[in-house]
Amino acid sequence: MAAICGIDWASEWHDVRIADTARGETVVQRRFAHDETGICALTALLVEHAVELVAIERPDGLLVGRLLATGIRVLAIHPNQVKAARDRFRAAAGKTDGFDSFVLCELARTDSHRFAALAPSGDETIALRALVRTREDLVAARVALANQLRAQLDGFWPGAARIFADVDSPIALAFLARYPSPADANGLGPKRLHSFLARHAYSGRRPACELLTRLRSAPQAVIGELEGNARRAAVLGLVAALRPIVGQISELTSQIRGQIRAHPDGALFLSVFRDPKSVLCAAGLLAEIGDNRARYPHRDALAADAGQAPVAIESGKRRTASFRWACDKRLRRHFSVLADSTRHHHPWAHDIYQRAIDRGCDHPHACRILGRAWSRALWRCWQDHVPYDPAQHRAATRHLTRQG
Repeated sequence: MAAICGIDWASEWHDVRIADTARGETVVQRRFAHDETGICALTALLVEHAVELVAIERPDGLLVGRLLATGIRVLAIHPNQVKAARDRFRAAAGKTDGFDSFVLCELARTDSHRFAALAPSGDETIALRALVRTREDLVAARVALANQLRAQLDGFWPGAARIFADVDSPIALAFLARYPSPADANGLGPKRLHSFLARHAYSGRRPACELLTRLRSAPQAVIGELEGNARRAAVLGLVAALRPIVGQISELTSQIRGQIRAHPDGALFLSVFRDPKSVLCAAGLLAEIGDNRARYPHRDALAADAGQAPVAIESGKRRTASFRWACDKRLRRHFSVLADSTRHHHPWAHDIYQRAIDRGCDHPHACRILGRAWSRALWRCWQDHVPYDPAQHRAATRHLTRQG
């Protein structure tokens, strides 16, 4: 007899409840340790009881991967949805350690048609996703450290933050490692700065004398000796933390560039950008959308998951469209970049964006409107396995017809 299962996962153990699909009566209620022995025993138990469907509160991870490898359908139910459903079942089950596994099991039994089963992507896409997400996390860490570094420099040496365009660029970090305080740069002149720039292969177009003027023209702080030494140590510490992160971001970018061009769907996602160097946003879109076409059976599903479609709210005579908070935040960010970049060189995209601005929408709202249009076009290309072609895009041809 077929069965369903709810798993309340944790970092050290997992509560598992298996029930029959007809009446929801408990067949097995057990706890498994999060180690190889425990996970092997868990998957063996699911196979033994012919479990067809498992509900769990996360869409990825080691445990989810092992469940999918056994051929079992997995429902990833958001923790907020599980929280909202607890009161529905509390009278029947009370509150025990395995209560969440009971809630998940009942949701899988009674409401499985309301939740989409996981559609796993191929190995190439999962590898690309790991690279893209790791790079995004490192960029967030770089921005946080760069802000701290800029704050330190603004407090005692503003010129060092202004000499180069970005305080976290390789040349700026090399400069701060050599000259972490005003006292260290007392003897710095045009010739010495020119030699420093040549040594570090400075690629900017500013001559040494202009950079030195930027450094010297900034306001000077009046600080004590102890504070100066402390801030100098802080700058060196932040620089030491930033330099390997900047290097790893560059290395990951190079790997992403190679992987998306080798990916079977890489040309499809790269085709929407004019600049062939625009690999990061294309890789992010591919990584988050995936290569399993069953994940988004229609274009509105993609638009909703990407946060490009509003949420309708109706109450009596009141009807409004609200911002969609529940979505894939990473995918929404990539669609925002896609919309903001393509509005400059795709005439139809500029037309949609400008008409939204003329209606009174602000820039983020106009980008979401354009992003929804892009989600429809990209979904069609994705489903058909063909790169984007403006000549086949009805929105683009309509715009050209109006212009003509």
